[in-house]
Amino acid sequence: MAEQQTSEKKKLLSQLKIDRDEEKTTGFSLVTLVVFLLLAFAVGTGTGMYILPSGNDKDQVGVPVTASVEKTVSSNSNTLSNGVEADAGPRLNVMKINSDEAILDASGYITARRMATVSAELTGRITEVLVEEGMKVERGQILARLDDAIAKVNLKYSEAQLKSVEARIKSVEAGFIEAKRVFDRISALESSNFSSEAQLTNSILGLETAKAEMVRVRADVDAARLEVARQQERLDDHTIRAPFSGVVIIKNAQPGEIVSPGSAGGGFTRTGICTIVDMTSLEIEADVNEAYIGRIFSGQRVKAKLDAYPDWTIPASVIAIIPTANRAKATVRVRIKLEVTDSRILPDMGIKITFYKS
Repeated sequence: MAEQQTSEKKKLLSQLKIDRDEEKTTGFSLVTLVVFLLLAFAVGTGTGMYILPSGNDKDQVGVPVTASVEKTVSSNSNTLSNGVEADAGPRLNVMKINSDEAILDASGYITARRMATVSAELTGRITEVLVEEGMKVERGQILARLDDAIAKVNLKYSEAQLKSVEARIKSVEAGFIEAKRVFDRISALESSNFSSEAQLTNSILGLETAKAEMVRVRADVDAARLEVARQQERLDDHTIRAPFSGVVIIKNAQPGEIVSPGSAGGGFTRTGICTIVDMTSLEIEADVNEAYIGRIFSGQRVKAKLDAYPDWTIPASVIAIIPTANRAKATVRVRIKLEVTDSRILPDMGIKITFYKS
């Protein structure tokens, strides 16, 4: 009986015994499962953070997506234009530059290629000014007149001198004709031995004297005619005329003031009558930073907006790049042609300009 109880206890103890080999096998499978799940989670997370390349993008494997748009820079008063700047890391450009894209912004001023301060060619007192600011004038139109009393007297005197010389030349020509007749007669008589050698010599002398006098008087006539022309020109200089068609923007003088072709000083002395601008010669001058001048070329398309009319876009194009730089400002001047003519465009107006790729 005791042996039977002992045998049953052993069976119960054997059932309660833990099998270590089975524990090892089961534990290895659980670890493998956990590692597999962790790897699957990592791969899923990485897929959301990277863009897999297409067949044509072999060089972009593993590059993080960063949205970037080509940006434009400007010089001097230039600003960023049409651009979104991304971080400093690797970039994947998602926009291509086309011919309509702006590449540089700048600012400038409206200037006139033909602008002149009209003055007199001589010093004189102004008697009449016939223009006002804003008046349109044509080439050759009278702008002002100077006191021409003395000039008229000088012209009349020179004309009288000319008449006197012209009258004298008629007398000299008559004397020459007479001297020639005497010479011919004496020569004929001398060949027949009816005249002396002294008479022939005197006739030759008289002929040569008359000829020299006629040459001198004719030269005096030419000089007198030139003097008349000069005095007429000086009289004409007392009338100030427009050198070209344009608009008067400044009236510099008033009647009673003295005008001089050079700077003479004094409160009543003027160096000009008025300033005229040819409105058809207006263009844009812009200073571009020398670091970006390589982006500018002749014929390049430009769009401009006046500061006074920011909603009005003016078509323009590059005329030329002035081949010199401003050392103080590190800029290069660019001339730009306005493709339209409009009364709203005035000299010295501020203007914003945008250069395009083509």
